[in-house]
Amino acid sequence: MGSQDVSVTPSDDDSRLASLGYQPQLNRVLGLFANFSVAFTYLSPMVGIYSLFLLGVGTGGPAYLWLLAIPVFGMLLVALVFGELASHYPVAGALYQYSKFSVGPRYGWFVGWFYGIALLVTVAAVDTGVVSYVAALTHNWFGWNLNPASHGTILVITLILLAIQTTLNITGTKVMARVAQFGVYVEIIGTFGIAIILALHGFHHDLGFLFSSQGVQNASSNPLELDFGGNWWTGAALIAVLAPVYIIYGFESAGDISEETVDAGRQVPRAMRLAVIWGGLASLVLTGALLLSMPAHNAVGATVEGGGVPFILGSLSSGVQDFLLLLIIFAFFSCGTSIQGAGSRLAFSYARDGALPASKWVSRISDRFRTPVNALVAGAVITALFCLLVFPSPSHDIHILFITYPAEVNGLVALVSFGVSGIYLSFLLTVIAAIVARARGWVPEGSFRLGRWAWPVTIGAVAYLGLMFINVVYPSGVTSPRAYFNIDWITLAVIFVIAAVGAAYLFLARPERGVARHTRDELEASGAERHREAAGGEENA
Repeated sequence: MGSQDVSVTPSDDDSRLASLGYQPQLNRVLGLFANFSVAFTYLSPMVGIYSLFLLGVGTGGPAYLWLLAIPVFGMLLVALVFGELASHYPVAGALYQYSKFSVGPRYGWFVGWFYGIALLVTVAAVDTGVVSYVAALTHNWFGWNLNPASHGTILVITLILLAIQTTLNITGTKVMARVAQFGVYVEIIGTFGIAIILALHGFHHDLGFLFSSQGVQNASSNPLELDFGGNWWTGAALIAVLAPVYIIYGFESAGDISEETVDAGRQVPRAMRLAVIWGGLASLVLTGALLLSMPAHNAVGATVEGGGVPFILGSLSSGVQDFLLLLIIFAFFSCGTSIQGAGSRLAFSYARDGALPASKWVSRISDRFRTPVNALVAGAVITALFCLLVFPSPSHDIHILFITYPAEVNGLVALVSFGVSGIYLSFLLTVIAAIVARARGWVPEGSFRLGRWAWPVTIGAVAYLGLMFINVVYPSGVTSPRAYFNIDWITLAVIFVIAAVGAAYLFLARPERGVARHTRDELEASGAERHREAAGGEENA
């Protein structure tokens, strides 16, 4: 399970691109660290942990820390499968391109559709998630009293952030990479650095505490008033695992920027694996430190009642807290910037094949910046429209057949559920595409190959994605503990609506016709001919 060490020059990268039917248009200037930085800041342990720690510890107790191993191991298998595909198809668009070449135009189009919508939703989720931290920092520095729950505050801050991100992404690939690279340093300080500071400040528990549930599986002692019937493994753990599940993804964006990466066939698979491994390690260290820093008495209850991470860090000096707020805000910013950058490359790749409305306009590259400016602008507009969904919020439960839309839940919250479920669905479909391709006799020709490990790794990846996708979308009722991550049937309803809209466009506009003109791989054609000649030679011998 490794990669061959091959020497590749930019012209070799462009030659491989040409064999896939494309001419180089983007600026190939990224090395391994820059490619890794985009993937790692999209994954962003800081954003995930500071957003989901309270739900993780409230549903699973301190022992939820070890559930992190499940998505890290599962996604490492997925990263290996994607790495082999990325090495063979080093082209912008990643999952869309892998699926298109592996199965066919329609299948690939749908993978790109689900993945693209999920990316746009995720940018909206990340950018709106920073509002409470901006409000806290402006209060500390300027005495402002911004209400982070106010729809107007959320919209204004999000639009300002989105405008800055779009401007930076437009001005060049190197700018996007520098933001991501600085984001990596921020992530290091915000995870390992904060863990060290908390350790020096003094932990309140020993390591044994990390293996306890603190009774969260029992309704009488659960701080969120959840009832798991006394079952941790078959109740609380199934919900608590979703906290790290919502963190460990984003590594695939390394493939979205393949056409801007030097020696992409070798470096992109490495960046994917490194993002998962370091993301998992950083998450383990920071989460463990936060757990050990919870109060000595009534640890889980006091932490949940106090508001989670801000409560734990409240004992630090005001200067350290302000510095931490700056780190968190930049982590959210760099995360959103990387996701937007990756999404624009998907849109460019998609439109270059004629797969979108106004494809010629969307796929246009700036002569000055060598970036997909129109794709970035269009994506920013759609993300802004998604952010407007923060306003509609029913005052009472709405019942539509067997679906209940609960009161006081705004439209953006409902849509955000697709940010993870859509990613898992597109991942699952892509790994299935790899299975189909291999069953048809596909032979990987990239510098990274799984060899004899291909089938076990791919089967393990599809098993993980399938089981976790069910866990993410399973409708268990609006009063279920699962409602903290998934609101009953709402997630499946959103998936159905997005699938229906995509199917309608596919039926009416027939974008697969354009995609079909870009499915020939000269390398595979020549490889198949070589295999036939070799087989013929063996028979003659």
